[in-house]
Amino acid sequence: MATFTDVAALIPTLCGQLVDGGDADFAQASMMLMTDADVVKVLEETAAVAQQVEQIQVAAAGVIDVRSKRERGHSGLSAARGHRSAAALIQDVTGSTKADANRKARVGEALLDDEPGPVDGAAPQPEDVGASDERPTPSPWFQPLRDALRDGRLTSSQFDAIRRGLGELPEIDSDPLDADAIACAREEARAAWAEAAEQLVDEAAARTVEELWQQARTIRDLLDPEGAEARYLERFENRSFRTYRGQDGQKRASMALDDEGDLFIETVMAAALRPRRGGPRFVDADEKERAAALTDDPRTNDQLAYDLIMDVIRAGALADAENVFGTRQAGVRLVQTVDADGKTASVAHSEDYLVSVPGAVAEQRICDSGSVTVTVDSCGNPLDVGREQRLFTSKQRIALAIRDGGCRWRGCDRPASYCEAHHIDEWDRDKGRTDIDRGILLCRYHHMTLHHGGWRITRREKEDFVLHHPSGETFVMRPRAVLTYAWGGIDPPPKRFRPAA
Repeated sequence: MATFTDVAALIPTLCGQLVDGGDADFAQASMMLMTDADVVKVLEETAAVAQQVEQIQVAAAGVIDVRSKRERGHSGLSAARGHRSAAALIQDVTGSTKADANRKARVGEALLDDEPGPVDGAAPQPEDVGASDERPTPSPWFQPLRDALRDGRLTSSQFDAIRRGLGELPEIDSDPLDADAIACAREEARAAWAEAAEQLVDEAAARTVEELWQQARTIRDLLDPEGAEARYLERFENRSFRTYRGQDGQKRASMALDDEGDLFIETVMAAALRPRRGGPRFVDADEKERAAALTDDPRTNDQLAYDLIMDVIRAGALADAENVFGTRQAGVRLVQTVDADGKTASVAHSEDYLVSVPGAVAEQRICDSGSVTVTVDSCGNPLDVGREQRLFTSKQRIALAIRDGGCRWRGCDRPASYCEAHHIDEWDRDKGRTDIDRGILLCRYHHMTLHHGGWRITRREKEDFVLHHPSGETFVMRPRAVLTYAWGGIDPPPKRFRPAA
């Protein structure tokens, strides 16, 4: 087995600095003497090595998973070694969590070709080499994910998040179609899912794993609206709330939320706890005083959340919500597209977190609380712009939230309700106008980072925003892929598919 020094030799910035027998403490002491830039470089280099090692580990996990299938019984690899499953064997060997072991097994199996490999590790026979069916098997829709993982553009966690989010191809309703039409429809579906995978691979470097999963799930629902409604209704049927008493005698509760309930709970929590979680600073005097009081509150966030839920329940019983929320009422804002011909999209999404819901849910909310119309182009850029005042109006903030979907800073997943509107043209220095196309949503932290850290953002007309580091390095602030799908900005526009009855 390689020693610590052998592994450290693979890191260029550390190479030659560690003596034989040096351990982690020695390496850390050496890094304490390095410049900031070199320490970051060490982290980047170790991440690159770790990603390559993980590829090998994931590949081994996939083979173990295949050789441990249930149909092999006690002769399967994991069973023969006394483990219930491949994940249990992987967890035992790697010391990882059960969730991580299952992920490695899933990703590893997905990397394998569909054709079965040699049984029990036997070497492939000469007659097997080059053998193929008369008709070549098309590559799976997640082939772009395979390629990106193998060439280092994706980690296994990103691969798993995108693949799970996009799910499986919809079954094509074969009733009115002949065999050729069915085959054509299936190929169109495969191509559409592959294109979505490529879009998300391009975004992976700028998104968290959690946001990649949510975007993939929402894109899947936009491509498959009927399947989206079925999945929504299934989760709705699975909603539950129960109480039970723990061994210590304290009463506890457990909830399984449907999609709409999930959004509502998140919005309620955000409205009440946003000052603690880093919400926007630009609020009126009363709200600023309330935010300061909440920040200084000695209760933990979990205790505050519990008290909030109890207050909401009491407010519902007493119909006195103002005592709970003050002027900042909680509510879920949904976005639904209507094309130039007046046709309404069959899938809507939430302004925060970009969670998809059936169009019927949005229509129900319109009846209940009304709607605000925002005219946008195919890239989500609002067309009604140009306000001659210092701050963005509430309607302009709605338009920015619809276009940006949250903080646009690279790698940030803060939702729109946590963001502040930044003018990329300074009001005094650049004589900037408060136009929507010259504004961008940034969370409080990244807004302060930009103003106090020497960063800046530029934009040519309505092209992508560009983030400039003080060193001169630039980053394109890509729009979220799910919004590109929602506005029909994919060329050609993605097809919608009908699942089997």
